[in-house]
Amino acid sequence: MKFFVKVKIRARRECVEKIDSENFIVSVKEIPEKGKANKAIIKILAEYFKIAPSMIKILSGGKSKQKTVELLA
Repeated sequence: MKFFVKVKIRARRECVEKIDSENFIVSVKEIPEKGKANKAIIKILAEYFKIAPSMIKILSGGKSKQKTVELLA
């Protein structure tokens, strides 16, 4: 399953907001330095979908606020 994520960094609280079936907004506390924010995004999405973090892959947008993410199942 592929979907699109808009990332908000340096948020007060970490959360996932579902916009529709293919679009999400993910807020993380981490800063976009050395992949810290991407790791936080994967962790938060794994908790949201109740799957292992290894089952989530960022396909594109590694250095962007707009990302394409895939759930491997």
